[in-house]
Amino acid sequence: MSSSLAFLRRVLFVLNPISGDIDKDDLHPRLHQLCTERGHEVESFETTGDDDASRLRNFLQQHSFDAVLAAGGDGTVNLVAQVLSGLNVPMGIIPLGSGNGLSKDLGIAQEPEAALEVLWNHREWVIDTLQVGGHFTAHLADLGFNALVVARFSEGDTRGPGAYVRVALQEYLSYEPARYRIETDQETWEGEAFMLTIANARTFGSNVVINPDALLDDGWFELCLIEPFPGSAALGMLYHLYTDGFEQSDYTRRLRCRRARIEVLGASEVLAQLDGEPLHLPLPLEVTINPRSLRVLVPAGAE
Repeated sequence: MSSSLAFLRRVLFVLNPISGDIDKDDLHPRLHQLCTERGHEVESFETTGDDDASRLRNFLQQHSFDAVLAAGGDGTVNLVAQVLSGLNVPMGIIPLGSGNGLSKDLGIAQEPEAALEVLWNHREWVIDTLQVGGHFTAHLADLGFNALVVARFSEGDTRGPGAYVRVALQEYLSYEPARYRIETDQETWEGEAFMLTIANARTFGSNVVINPDALLDDGWFELCLIEPFPGSAALGMLYHLYTDGFEQSDYTRRLRCRRARIEVLGASEVLAQLDGEPLHLPLPLEVTINPRSLRVLVPAGAE
């Protein structure tokens, strides 16, 4: 991670007007005002859900910026990261979603105005990204139970941790684990799993620590498996996941690799979530890492 003293004069905000529960009518003008007061030149790009990646890519080809700030939830961060991947323009994050997973792993403040300070007091970090089934992923992806919960949660009208927990409890009662076959460049594993997380980072937006020893820039990713466990072990499992104790459980394992091929036995497609967005992907699923492909702004004091 390198320090950056360069003044980021021209800044683009990529705004998602409907992410999370925060009222943005006053927030967006306030963020722009704070930037202007510091001498930044600010423009905005608003997402619509209609071919946003192509529209943003074309916009950046026509205009020059020193940094692009993703102001939204995990989906907005994924969009901006995907477009900036491989470019020399850094991404900042103003977390406005329900989870805000990558921003937490980068040590970015979760209050919007505090997060904005990364513009004038920052370091630049070049991190790895993933390709999961041909789809760009900046943070975490998974198959199994959590992917199902994310899909059900996204279909509902209520946001926030409480709604997520309610959905998780409902789905847990009837959930059936799948059987996986995984071939990596290091090893092969086959067995049942409650969920399988494809992780370049460490923490879900829910603050569950699925991959405690993750390094975002080491050229490796981890497949974090939770194997089927009895109901009597559920509270213990939650305790481990919220206290950096993933590998202390009898029902977890981690496969470290640079490439993986994942099958769900008896299935031709799988429900997945990639950076908080649910989708069905054809099997087998190929996963690869893009080493040091994304420039991000983090607080100057971040580890």
